[in-house]
Amino acid sequence: MYKIQYLNKISAAGTKRFGDNYETGEAVQNPDAIMVRSASMHDMELPEQLLAIARAGAGVNNIPLDKCSEQGIVVFNTPGANANAVKELVLCALLMTSRKIVSGVSWCRALTGEDIPKQIEKGKSQFVGPEIAGKKLGVIGLGAIGILVANAAHSLGMEVYGYDPFLSVDAAWGLSRSIRHARSLDEIWSACDYVTIHVPQTPDTKGMIGKDSLAKMKDGVRVLNFARGGLVDAEAMVAALHSGKVAAYATDFPTAEMIGMENVLPVPHLGASTPESEDNCARMAAEELKDYLENGNIHNSVNMPAVSMPRESSERICILHRNVPNTISKFSGKVASLGINIENMQSKSRKNYAYTILDVTGVVTPQAVEELSALEEVIRARVIR
Repeated sequence: MYKIQYLNKISAAGTKRFGDNYETGEAVQNPDAIMVRSASMHDMELPEQLLAIARAGAGVNNIPLDKCSEQGIVVFNTPGANANAVKELVLCALLMTSRKIVSGVSWCRALTGEDIPKQIEKGKSQFVGPEIAGKKLGVIGLGAIGILVANAAHSLGMEVYGYDPFLSVDAAWGLSRSIRHARSLDEIWSACDYVTIHVPQTPDTKGMIGKDSLAKMKDGVRVLNFARGGLVDAEAMVAALHSGKVAAYATDFPTAEMIGMENVLPVPHLGASTPESEDNCARMAAEELKDYLENGNIHNSVNMPAVSMPRESSERICILHRNVPNTISKFSGKVASLGINIENMQSKSRKNYAYTILDVTGVVTPQAVEELSALEEVIRARVIR
């Protein structure tokens, strides 16, 4: 029986995927796997037997990835499961940063007296804002969310520039041919009336919208950040808002100095906060964990390579190991010396780590697993029956 611990409330759309051979819940002790949404795991002591963590969402800043990799813990996320929810919020922000809808509604609610229609006609000019049709939108990052935003904005009449030096072939198939391919960020900065960012936060992308990039943008540009707060240098953004360089900033990650600024649309991290998104993320996370625990297959891991192979034998050996030369030959030799025959295998690497699946005939004894685990390059070995 596998044990799954929930660190947050997880949608039943996902939890019901686990059958009778699973013990699940927030109170589960010594789990084989963990499902998490926003709870921070950085100060958590990870159980020795923990095999996997599934984040029901895209970002994994709350999970200690390096520590997990060293302990042979596969970390999954759910890319694309919340993409439509974020896309809809970005489209909403495009309109709300243009038409001053929030401030207009607040002003209207404060009106008193019998001549409301007259007051509205007299005061509405202060809330004039541009249409988005015909304007240029720069979309930085053309993953699951960025593609949806780009295509939807084009359908609303915007001229869309897309920038992603790592655009995958699969992603490219989903991108409208009408999206203009920007060859550099400078092209986005100089050409676009609106800029929206949809990339992961890494050491390379942190603060990518900062003093220098803002200076290259059009005067009166409108910027949207519904990806990660650290992608935008908050101090530089506040200065650009005060100077008028940036006409409006919409963010799902407002900082203290932005609260109360008239030209900031502060959203309380609502990107994936829809019932549909939570259900989708929970379903995907549960299926990822099940396939890894029961079959050893890895899909959508953020720290280990993607490896998947149909089952061809009743005994499957799964080995997480360091990516060093001649490791596969060591595995083959050790397995052969134990009287075990390899029927099929799959092995892939990702930076410093690699993962190998061996479908074998012959009984894989606990001693055999111990001997494989004792190899210098091996981080974790297990057998699935």
